[in-house]
Amino acid sequence: MSKIRINGEKKSLSVATVDDLLRAEAIDPAARFVAVAVNGVVIPRGHWNRHQVQDGDDIEIVRPAPGG
Repeated sequence: MSKIRINGEKKSLSVATVDDLLRAEAIDPAARFVAVAVNGVVIPRGHWNRHQVQDGDDIEIVRPAPGG
């Protein structure tokens, strides 16, 4: 179980990759207009399925909000 911070909120999750993390957060990894940064570095979409989530990571998930 990794202790990570997602968009400023501390969480403990059992996930291996960014792709797993998105699914655990009920975000479709195939959805358009989603971006992920780990420790301030944007992870390209093509790497989500192999970029490992580490204990202590600070992750930002950015996606459009309804209503603009």
